[in-house]
Amino acid sequence: MEKIKNPWSQREGYDCFGCSPDNPLGLHMEFFEDNDEVVSHWQPQQHYQGWIDTLHGGILATLIDETAAWVVFRKLQTSGMTSKLELRYRKPVSTREPHIEVRARLAQQMRNLAVIDVRVLNSGEELCAEGKVTYFCHTAEQAQAMGFTRC
Repeated sequence: MEKIKNPWSQREGYDCFGCSPDNPLGLHMEFFEDNDEVVSHWQPQQHYQGWIDTLHGGILATLIDETAAWVVFRKLQTSGMTSKLELRYRKPVSTREPHIEVRARLAQQMRNLAVIDVRVLNSGEELCAEGKVTYFCHTAEQAQAMGFTRC
């Protein structure tokens, strides 16, 4: 696996909840490329719980959404925004897990829409959640206007 360099890490005003390493309240996600997939390894923490020792479903949704975005950045070399997010929660994720793994891949591309399949696995490699994210992809000009050059 090869680490993906964050193209916004030095940009003024960058404070993404999902991937900024400097957001004190954020998830601090990092991403790796594993063949046709983008992967993030993340350690749940108690302050992200919904119920006692259980990761909040909204945090799981954010992990899925953010990883899908990085598929667009890396595999399609553009930016964009989520237009649809479908989730299926399969198994609770304990906030005591040593790590979870989020894996995403491009499933389909139609003009300016990309469909990304995402899976969340616990440290025992059990499927805990899965998502299908439809992403509206910007043109190269739109992406550049928003500060994206390449990933």
